[in-house]
Amino acid sequence: MVMRGLLSTVSRVKVELASVRSIMSATTSVPSMAEFLTKRPYSPPSWSSHLRPIPSHTFSLAHLPTPIHRWNLPGLPNGTELWIKRDDYTGMELSGNKVRKLEFLMAEAVEQHADTVITIGGIQSNHCRATATASNYLNLSSHLILRTSKLLADDDPGLVGNLLVERLVGANVHLISKEEYSSIGSEALTNSLKEKLEKEGKKPYVIPVGGSNSLGTWGYIEAAREIEEQLKSRPDGLKFDDIVVACGSGGTIAGISLGSWLGALKAKVHAFSVCDDPDYFYDFVQGLLDGIHAGVNSRDIVNIHNAKGKGYAMNTSEELKFVKEVASSTGVILDPVYSGKAVYGLINEMTKNPKNWEGRKILFIHTGGLLGLYDKVDQMASLMGNWCRMDVSESVPRKDGVGKMF
Repeated sequence: MVMRGLLSTVSRVKVELASVRSIMSATTSVPSMAEFLTKRPYSPPSWSSHLRPIPSHTFSLAHLPTPIHRWNLPGLPNGTELWIKRDDYTGMELSGNKVRKLEFLMAEAVEQHADTVITIGGIQSNHCRATATASNYLNLSSHLILRTSKLLADDDPGLVGNLLVERLVGANVHLISKEEYSSIGSEALTNSLKEKLEKEGKKPYVIPVGGSNSLGTWGYIEAAREIEEQLKSRPDGLKFDDIVVACGSGGTIAGISLGSWLGALKAKVHAFSVCDDPDYFYDFVQGLLDGIHAGVNSRDIVNIHNAKGKGYAMNTSEELKFVKEVASSTGVILDPVYSGKAVYGLINEMTKNPKNWEGRKILFIHTGGLLGLYDKVDQMASLMGNWCRMDVSESVPRKDGVGKMF
């Protein structure tokens, strides 16, 4: 009996170890590390082959597949399992959800023989940082139009967070005030810069806010296939009831929602918008879906919640405290602009309506953005109290030169 019980335990451990290895292992749909930074023909999932147009190529920029693991977040309803997909692990300086979109967008830029890439976003845009890095990898120059306050638009933007990486890799930074951005619009601003660069003999390729156009949507259609294959490789038959993700520009939720709807996942997708409002994103996502002839209604495939709080990239003290508590209790570091607000909104939803979530298996997609925390240092300083001057007893022997300082 003892031996039988021991063998049963060993067998169970082997299954658990195999499931961990399988969910982190590479799958046939993604490139090996030997193919990193290479252009390759694209073959879509079979369930998306009716969409048009289908991209011809991708550029392998992300480290894929990203791992999925259990996330023991405090405060979950009874019987609820929370898992997390680490798209914050798609790279280092080239990290986050934007890289999946850039794999398709940069391939098109290279196909069109561009020598310059233009994009636009907020002053701490993760997308702009990723685009600048990817452009540099591919020997393209980058021009970033960054939105900031009117008071700061005429000053050096500094070297905090994403700005440091952008300026290290040599991006050309163009500052615009929020008021100008609001009255002119991102499309007109990028087109104006494109015309200027064309007159200088450049061949610019324009990427919209967040890389969110119909081509960029394929990044998370492909992510849906990746999740499918990770689940197929598990021996325990894990299946998700819900997928939760932050929404800031719309492309990520368009792709993952459509992929879940068309493919084998069939999970209910919940998006937590960190700017604008749900109606805006339903309409915007519909435009992206129509752009690839998906033939579905955005309101049928995604449930969008409002999680913007005080506004885009603005945080309450409660939100920042939540980010700190999650890091302290689980080791997962959320960014304050996207994933932090999304998980904060998710927990609030669960608190208000626990019955809606009890017993469900939920996958949260972490979209990255760690560098955005550096812009919140002053606001978060009061939350960091765990330090002290080390008190070394006088009884501890002391002799100069004993401790080598490298």
